[in-house]
Amino acid sequence: MQRMLDVSDDVRAEIGDEEADRLLTGDNSPGSYDCTSCRTPGDSQQERTSTVLFVGDETAVLAFAHAGCLPSQVVQVPEEQLQGAVQSITGGEAAEQDEPEQAVLGVTSGLVLLEGELHPALVVEPTGPIARPGSIGGGDDFLPLLIEQGFMPVSQVRDVPSTLSGWSVLLAMGQLHAVLQPGETGGQVAWWQAHQPLHVTEGWRAAANKTNTVLVFAAPVGSIGRQPREDLLRDALDKAAANGQLVTASMPLAGT
Repeated sequence: MQRMLDVSDDVRAEIGDEEADRLLTGDNSPGSYDCTSCRTPGDSQQERTSTVLFVGDETAVLAFAHAGCLPSQVVQVPEEQLQGAVQSITGGEAAEQDEPEQAVLGVTSGLVLLEGELHPALVVEPTGPIARPGSIGGGDDFLPLLIEQGFMPVSQVRDVPSTLSGWSVLLAMGQLHAVLQPGETGGQVAWWQAHQPLHVTEGWRAAANKTNTVLVFAAPVGSIGRQPREDLLRDALDKAAANGQLVTASMPLAGT
């Protein structure tokens, strides 16, 4: 049965015409799927569906999304994140190997008052423990890994942190797209990339364009939570810092 599938020119160029045609005729695409953006079920026989190709250094993973959530596109991601996605997508194998679900990074935007001035900030908190690549036996190495990258631990949210070299926050057309880190072979790669560009407030965007700098706070899973108001978010940051569970850095703004 013909699928209601969108395959962009970029995706077609990566997977080849033959594979793209097989997808469009339904020979090699699922009827039902979990949207890679909103994580809810979709059906390519009933609704327009986008093909999204995640590409790492050595691995490529084809995923599907509601066309209303994401356009068909090629997304560059770090290889280690892609390996985790493979474990998640091949659910049967992962279950047989009794591997934990891959944690993802949750990002919240807000304005934080420091030194008498409002600063645009992003708060990063994983959905689960982040183990060191290659480690055995679990554990949560999220903060140590970030400290090794140059993030600074803080005991209170008071001072503007120093700039982290090689990192930046990508804003395009007024929406948040990614946090970029230095690539191993030069340039930058996505440390975190939005499945769908995130809306930020006019005040946040104005503050970011004024300073060309974004403050990034990061804490382990369970330290911050989803806070509905900026005053509650600040309270959660203060508590995480007092408990030794917060690291931070300033990053230049890329885009507008």
